[in-house]
Amino acid sequence: GAEEKRKSMLLSVLSPEARERLGRISTVKPEKARQVENMIIQAVSRGQVRPPVDEEQLISLLEQISGGSATSSGPSITIKRKVADDDDW
Repeated sequence: GAEEKRKSMLLSVLSPEARERLGRISTVKPEKARQVENMIIQAVSRGQVRPPVDEEQLISLLEQISGGSATSSGPSITIKRKVADDDDW
């Protein structure tokens, strides 16, 4: 099925080191691993990345998902509240 196709494509484009790292990530954060896998598949199919995708490239994709550096604690969220002084009718 689609999942097998996906796995075999990833196996064919990842270097052994990248594959190993992705395996470790998917154990801890399966949803993050899935996002990276999707990015890799898209990048390769668009010709933006040339296989094999090595560990360096994998790390940079992970950092994009994390929103910048790997040390940051995730994306920052800004909440804009409506100013409450516009309801004096």
